[in-house]
Amino acid sequence: MAKLLIVEDDDSVRTFTARALASDGHTVETAGDGLEGLEKINAVAGAYDLVLSDIRMPAMDGIEMARAAATSFPNLRLLLMTGFADQRERAAELEGTVSGVVNKPFTLSELRQRVGQALAVAA
Repeated sequence: MAKLLIVEDDDSVRTFTARALASDGHTVETAGDGLEGLEKINAVAGAYDLVLSDIRMPAMDGIEMARAAATSFPNLRLLLMTGFADQRERAAELEGTVSGVVNKPFTLSELRQRVGQALAVAA
């Protein structure tokens, strides 16, 4: 299965997402904001199969993190999530860098489907 990084500032969403994807057999690491996420990405030289990140977070948001990560690791696959329409619009500028945006709230089925699609594109 895949090595995933979940970057999300909301503890309950981060825990739910990590548990759901780990139960599918993925190796899952987590980060509480974009700065921590970028540190983890850099620490493994971008060796994640997919980074799933919230857009709106303190310290560094998911879009800033995605830009910085893609600059250093252009083949890194990123999938963003948000509950805010204006944030989806901001993510549109990252087309080609991210595999899309998952709308919050999402179901377990939706999450699995979108992660599966992003991983299939990365393969």
